[in-house]
Amino acid sequence: MTIAENIARLRDEIAAACRRAGRDEREVALMAVSKVHPVEAILEAYAAGQRLFGENRVQEYEQKSGRLAGLPGAAFHLIGPLQSNKTNKAAELFDAIDAVDALKIAQRLETAAKALGKRLPVLIEVKLSHEESKHGVAPSELMGLLDAMRDFEAVEVVGLMTVPPWSEDAETARPYFRELRRLRDEAAKVHPKVVQLSMGMSNDFAVGIEEGSTCVRVGTAIFGKRVYPAAV
Repeated sequence: MTIAENIARLRDEIAAACRRAGRDEREVALMAVSKVHPVEAILEAYAAGQRLFGENRVQEYEQKSGRLAGLPGAAFHLIGPLQSNKTNKAAELFDAIDAVDALKIAQRLETAAKALGKRLPVLIEVKLSHEESKHGVAPSELMGLLDAMRDFEAVEVVGLMTVPPWSEDAETARPYFRELRRLRDEAAKVHPKVVQLSMGMSNDFAVGIEEGSTCVRVGTAIFGKRVYPAAV
């Protein structure tokens, strides 16, 4: 199937999942995870109506960005872990940062975004899995991080994200998604702008939608298997 056909199929599946959950499909954004895929694939998705994209590495997107700048309505989010020495470039390149997991990173992004005169929405990544490969702030530290960021002028926390352990059985992700929603609901009592929930990928996005996700991140089901190394 073509990228356009894949996007159309996914939008139908998202709409069906929303109907089952009694939700309005307009509440759920589809993010095309374009990391390790060439610019041509991104442009093909854009031509098919896709506007929200996720990239995993600052350097990779920097190489792509020259050919993607100026696409009307397109937004590119950084969804991978961010090293402190890449914060300035990340603040410059991306429309949002979806994986803030430490106050030091948040502070550096605030400094960079203020210097750019830019409002930078961010999501806090919460680590709910015990896997060493997963990143994120511990649930017990979430409120402290949100409180510390309360007075930021350029960086604005708009929600939470998490990545559960991968499994062929999508149901195994449900407890993680449910817990993130609970954490969001608790946080929103004090920080009312914390409303978004980025959870659910190619194999479990329907469960994510059922548990309240506002953004599902899909790569393989749109672009196919990843290309190594990334072509730009």
